[in-house]
Amino acid sequence: MSMEQAELLLQKYFGYSSFRSGQKKIIESILSGHHTMGIMPTGGGKSICYQIPALMFPGITLVISPLISLMKDQVDRLRQHNISATYINSSLPHAEIKRRMKKLREGVYKLLYIAPERLESLAFQEIFSTLPVYLVTIDEAHCISQWGHDFRPSYRSMAKQLLSLPRRPLIAALTATATPDVKEDISRLLQIDPSRIYSTRLERPNLSFQVIHEENRLDYIKQYLKDHPRQNGIIYCATRKDTDHVYEALVQSGFSAAKYHAGLTDEEREKAQEQFSYDRVQTIVATNAFGMGIDKSNVRFVIHYQLPRNLECYYQEAGRAGRDGEKSECILLFSPQDIPMQRYLIRHSDLSPERKTLEFSKLQKLVNYCHTQRCFQEEIVRYFGADIMQPCGTCGNCRKKMGDLVNYTIEAQKIFSCIKRLNEQYGLTIIAKVLRGSKNKRLKEWKLDRISTYGTMREYTEKEIQRLCQLLASDGYLSLVYEGRPYPLVRLTPKAVAVLKGKEPVYLHKETEKWLKTPETKTHRLLDELVSLRKQLSETEKLPPYMIFPDSTLKEMCRRLPVTEEEMQAISGVGEMKFQKYGAHFLKIIREYVQNHGEKPVREKSTGKPSSHFITYQMFLQGKTIPEIAKERNLTRGTIEDHLLRAGLEGLELDWDAFIPKEYEALIMEKVEELGAQKLRPIKEALPESVDYMAIKAVIAKRERLQALKK
Repeated sequence: MSMEQAELLLQKYFGYSSFRSGQKKIIESILSGHHTMGIMPTGGGKSICYQIPALMFPGITLVISPLISLMKDQVDRLRQHNISATYINSSLPHAEIKRRMKKLREGVYKLLYIAPERLESLAFQEIFSTLPVYLVTIDEAHCISQWGHDFRPSYRSMAKQLLSLPRRPLIAALTATATPDVKEDISRLLQIDPSRIYSTRLERPNLSFQVIHEENRLDYIKQYLKDHPRQNGIIYCATRKDTDHVYEALVQSGFSAAKYHAGLTDEEREKAQEQFSYDRVQTIVATNAFGMGIDKSNVRFVIHYQLPRNLECYYQEAGRAGRDGEKSECILLFSPQDIPMQRYLIRHSDLSPERKTLEFSKLQKLVNYCHTQRCFQEEIVRYFGADIMQPCGTCGNCRKKMGDLVNYTIEAQKIFSCIKRLNEQYGLTIIAKVLRGSKNKRLKEWKLDRISTYGTMREYTEKEIQRLCQLLASDGYLSLVYEGRPYPLVRLTPKAVAVLKGKEPVYLHKETEKWLKTPETKTHRLLDELVSLRKQLSETEKLPPYMIFPDSTLKEMCRRLPVTEEEMQAISGVGEMKFQKYGAHFLKIIREYVQNHGEKPVREKSTGKPSSHFITYQMFLQGKTIPEIAKERNLTRGTIEDHLLRAGLEGLELDWDAFIPKEYEALIMEKVEELGAQKLRPIKEALPESVDYMAIKAVIAKRERLQALKK
């Protein structure tokens, strides 16, 4: 079994020319017969890591999946690719289960999806022993670990049962979210060699993370939906009551929405999920009960109406945006009022005291995230124990128009001095009241109005002082310590002591945000027609639209304008199987568009394989970074950069501004005009050190492209 064979199957069944970053190593490990763990971000292509081996291995691949709706969705998707798969769960009558088991023994199915609880059934264990199971895949493997954010005892007992089988199958454990502790726990329980744990880069280049400090959250959401009328998204609320409230407010304002939470009947939840999956409503308002059971690829935004439990929950829920690799937004609406509610839920949970302390600590890390001035994506990736190569450049903090640094040394010294005089025994609320000079009765009773820092920050509100404390905590000047309490005490770090002694200044950035708008392309009308056709086919086939073709595939059709069968099959996400089912319908519309608008299809010069620069461009669209592409293709970084610029010059969609520092674009252009574009070194030497060669090349290429469009 070779990777060449695996790549042929990938192209034939899924329509992709190459594996994504990380997929290749995981599949190679599984095919070589090793128990394997894969940690990939949501939308990173985890499913293909076991589906391709399932097609290559003899016998059956058993997939342990947490939710019934997720099983059905994945089986439906595999059937669209002409892959034989089925599921067995409590939604099926006994006679249907018997029928499917008979077909399994006859070798009809290559993949079987079940819930972990089914392995606890003695009857199923007996049947299981008669099936030729070669590979067991554990999806959402973080559910095994007691340190994970979604621990399930059934997953843990299932792990023990797999180890006790007389004929132990190969195991593949896959998850999107695993801290170092969770990773170690899974590895130990499933006896996976640490050398067979593969973590891809966790950052999601197509996602823009933002934290909005907004008082009127409903008004913000309504305005956002008005500004994004063509986009699908999820709005997460912390409680059923808030879910109902937000849903009703949106419907009354004329927005297309559905709601989903555990208080609804099974029929109501199923209907809401179907409406959203089939694009019949724009938005679904839901508690965290919604999401794990849906594989919808074209979710363009995820908004958290309130603070979730921790960063693990947040990243998993926010990560449901942009699974197709297209640009999407993840917005957390933060209010300090959310913190007491989450503390209350932790305090009154059934968790052990040790686990409660851990959950309080995790909550504080999420609060720190909400106040950080660093790259949001960088903060998330580091939380999971990984490193990020550079700030993402697309999150709310990276997109801020950073003005001059403001000196906050005096304010910081007042705060640090107050904390020290309070013997580091109070929380943010009391500290803010003391500094503000509050007349609160407790301050007088505790004689806190007599300390020297009382009232030294009267020009600030209590909220502003607390916000400043949070910023200082996120920058490492303060630590917030729970020590078994529901509220953290504020302590000074050595970094703060240096400021108090006058050895170090404190600078913070001004916070002025600018919004980025996505320009409409010339083929916007064609995209509308293709989306409309997909909708018609989805209703006829009784399948969600994204199962016909994801948005990313439709957009590539608009960019490439394929007019032949060969050109259409070269589109990422089409392939032989999908073309046989739907290709002719989409080709007809594209041919008519090309004929009526005089557009020329973008063709490759080579007659066989696509050109090298186009392969690079496709890999970049799949979310791979320039260094990753260079390493995978064994080419230099400069060559990869030139490939992308060439693709942009040929008219393929490219975000030029992603390569050009906005504050230097005019200066770069000035130097290009002054020195000429023939040699890059003189231009580089005339610019600040932070401007790299890629920025210079991108400015030159962008200018050429704009000039070509004017002709």
